Amino acid sequence: MAKKSAIEKNRNRARLVKKFASKRERLRAIADDESLSMEERFQARLKLAALPRNSAPSRIRNRCEVSGRPRGVYRKLKLSRIALRELGSRGMIPGMVKSSW
Repeated sequence: MAKKSAIEKNRNRARLVKKFASKRERLRAIADDESLSMEERFQARLKLAALPRNSAPSRIRNRCEVSGRPRGVYRKLKLSRIALRELGSRGMIPGMVKSSW
């Protein structure tokens, strides 16, 4: 079986976050509601913990769409600094001009 790339894993996580967002929000509201009994709140916490780990929004990592690099990523462009420089040098990014690098 082929190993999944980091980019694919991240896309799968984003899909799971979207799928379970409403359920996670509802359970969190129940768990944080002080007016409910302790047992009800605890049951909501257990159900929340039973959801897939990768459905938590904090599991999504900003990654470069070209290289999959997790660090030095420009959010607007979804590119790492290295991929941005490489594509800029080739003239593949409109409006980007090679200065002194």
